[in-house]
Amino acid sequence: MRKEKQGRYRKRRKLRKLNHKGKLAHPPSQSAAFSIQVPEVQLNRVNPFSSLCSYIWFPSASLSPQDRGSEWGGAASPFCRKGASLAEGPRWVRGGGRGIPPALDGLCTMSFLIDSSIMVVSQVLFFGFGWLFFMRRLFKDYEVRQYVVQVVFSVTFAFSCTMFELIIFEILGILSSSSRYFHWKLNLCVILLVLVFMVPFYIGYFVVSNIRLLHRHRLLFACVVWLIFMYFFWKLGDPFPILSPKHGILSIEQLISRVGVIGVTLMALLSGFGAVNCPYTYMSYFLRNVTDADILSLERRLLQTMDMIISKKKRIAMVHRNMFQRGEVHNKTTGFWGIIKSVTTSSPGGENLTLIQQEIDALEELSRQLFLETVDLQATKERIEYSKTFQGKYFNFLGYFFSIYCVWKTFMATINIVFDRVGKTDPVTRGIEITVNYLGIQFDVKFWSQHISFILVGIIIVTSIRGLLITLTKFFYAISSSKSSNVIVLLLAQIMGMYFVSSVLLIRMSMPLEYRTIITEVLGELQFNFYHRWFDVIFLVSALSSILFLYLAHKQAPEKHMTL
Repeated sequence: MRKEKQGRYRKRRKLRKLNHKGKLAHPPSQSAAFSIQVPEVQLNRVNPFSSLCSYIWFPSASLSPQDRGSEWGGAASPFCRKGASLAEGPRWVRGGGRGIPPALDGLCTMSFLIDSSIMVVSQVLFFGFGWLFFMRRLFKDYEVRQYVVQVVFSVTFAFSCTMFELIIFEILGILSSSSRYFHWKLNLCVILLVLVFMVPFYIGYFVVSNIRLLHRHRLLFACVVWLIFMYFFWKLGDPFPILSPKHGILSIEQLISRVGVIGVTLMALLSGFGAVNCPYTYMSYFLRNVTDADILSLERRLLQTMDMIISKKKRIAMVHRNMFQRGEVHNKTTGFWGIIKSVTTSSPGGENLTLIQQEIDALEELSRQLFLETVDLQATKERIEYSKTFQGKYFNFLGYFFSIYCVWKTFMATINIVFDRVGKTDPVTRGIEITVNYLGIQFDVKFWSQHISFILVGIIIVTSIRGLLITLTKFFYAISSSKSSNVIVLLLAQIMGMYFVSSVLLIRMSMPLEYRTIITEVLGELQFNFYHRWFDVIFLVSALSSILFLYLAHKQAPEKHMTL
């Protein structure tokens, strides 16, 4: 009897020592949720994959005390979210993999590797698309001398598109929740590293490289330019209530909040101008009535102006020839100042060359204006003919739709600013609820809001990417040159990355509540309401300014056509 008691005492002592050393994470028990026999003592050999991911998967600080229960398989499991099933994926904790049952360790590893393979393949495809867009669209007229610019642009494009892909995966339930969380964190860290550290440094490097005086010490001056950027980037967050004060200076939320301010401002400016310019461009109501007679009349005036320019230049050439011949006959060399005096004063034949040259300059400026007006009338005539086709009528209908959207969006932005209001429910769910309550029909709001939200978010993502790429291409062609092309591409990559990060901040409100959770966890404790109010303010300013600008341009165009 005494020997049995001593044996039990030694066994308990051994278990306490193992538990104190960390070799036994939890008391042995059998899970209520999983039919897996847990060994009494966990093996000392720890999976290195578990040790690696235990610090970057789901931090234990994010679990409640109830979630860090003592049993592996219960509702308070340390590796599974409370109330979640195994299909949702494990929720790991710190401790070098000691919180994972050995029987599930290999299963979790295999599931994570499969999910990671899917993400890597998609990122390679996005990288290839960004590479082709760079070669076929942006740099088709230039020689690529700095491949690092092409790589940085493609990497920024790939990780920007991956964020939208993860939003789609979140709605459709593709990949396990733990894998999505890990790739959200990884993708966000990489895109912030590129936008805050890599791209600004290379912009400063190529700017300094174009200055001959600083070419020898370009690396040093590039670091100075980057430090200046970081100073202003960091001071940008001071006047805005974008972050909870408890976050440290090196937290990821500090970077996201500042990138979000710049990106949301850019998005609001483009959205405000696009909401006004789109109906102005598509609707046939704003087209001027241009006939073939108007175009022929303007072309005739252009030809007459060109003839007058040619005749006056001939007169100047004949005067110069006569003066040269007289100089040879009389064998007189008047010198440089004599030639200048003879040109700027009246010639012996009574020709005032200075006055003639001024008339030529005025006629050349008039010819340029006539040429641009002729091209504008030709384009307007083509748009009138295009508006009569089926596709033109379709775009005309879109113009009316966007005009209604512009009025509604401007009105709602004004209401949100005046009453300090931010929506809590996504627009799709709210619209379905209003329709169901008004019509009084039986309708599965949750089911259909999920599918319609998926379609709406997909349309927003596709149109955002397409519209931004078209805008970047036009902007690049307008201001690029052989020396500035690398700097401009890097600036476009910076704008593109900030634009897409901010799109994730704003798309969050268009998703149902159950799909916002992981985005909220990933982005941290940001002041999301501030970004929506800031977007409304900048959108309203941009839309009203665009209306005023287009009104003045549209009013001036007929007057200009009448005076020419």
